[in-house]
Amino acid sequence: MWTQIAAHISQVQPQFKINSHRPVSGGCINQGYAVSDGERTYFVKLNEASKVKMFVAEALGLQEMAQTNTIRVPKPICWGIAENSAYIVLEWLNLAVTATFWQQMGRNLAAMHRTTSANGFGWEQNNTIGSTPQINNWTTDWVEFYATRRLGYQFQLAKRKGGSFPQQEQLLASLPQLLSHQVQPSLVHGDLWGGNAACTEQGEPVIFDPATYYGDRETDIAMTELFGGFPAAFYCSYNEAFPLESGYEQRKTLYNLYHILNHFNLFGGGYESQANRMISQIIG
Repeated sequence: MWTQIAAHISQVQPQFKINSHRPVSGGCINQGYAVSDGERTYFVKLNEASKVKMFVAEALGLQEMAQTNTIRVPKPICWGIAENSAYIVLEWLNLAVTATFWQQMGRNLAAMHRTTSANGFGWEQNNTIGSTPQINNWTTDWVEFYATRRLGYQFQLAKRKGGSFPQQEQLLASLPQLLSHQVQPSLVHGDLWGGNAACTEQGEPVIFDPATYYGDRETDIAMTELFGGFPAAFYCSYNEAFPLESGYEQRKTLYNLYHILNHFNLFGGGYESQANRMISQIIG
């Protein structure tokens, strides 16, 4: 397998031959490795061969964000299948988390969110949120998109897993009122929690592991608050660069419901009761 991966890398980076590979953190979905020829190092993520489309979508999402020239993302080198494994090879970045880069992160993300699509809401292909399929068929109606491609799809998956959400239909019927603000289709990261944001050793902000699409930019900001939140400097600089509309504080729970439903579908456990509490809070 590593010989095949090295051969693919060498097509992009000439004369690369793997002389070492070591496990590194790749999250809870994939296996991660650092591969090196002694001078150059790359980050390789592995999964079963059937997951190759997930890596294709990740590569395209990183390229989409990189093309905006607004925020640093790891450059995808190559991707494919070797033996029984799907793989993606990414630029190796020495990452850190310091207190000083959050202001720039807010400004850079705001700049990326100003990238829009004439096609409306969605993306050129489906991708994944974690390992769950994420449906991105284009539509010009944000309420329809969020009701069907996001919450509705997660509710369908949850029902198959035995989840019970008694107020589901009431919530979905309320979406036109809950999402009555003006929304432009912004390029979003899609899975922007603290584990997917850091900075280089030089202090340059970096985001990675995307679930890219064009949607309400508030979905990204809401998710930054879901698991502990980013430092205040991030939110201050973001709002200075691209102020959030009034009502965001109410909408953020609705947007984070998508991720809690996804966590139920991935991990089960107490996420069902958390989702039901959020639904009750949203519809009052």
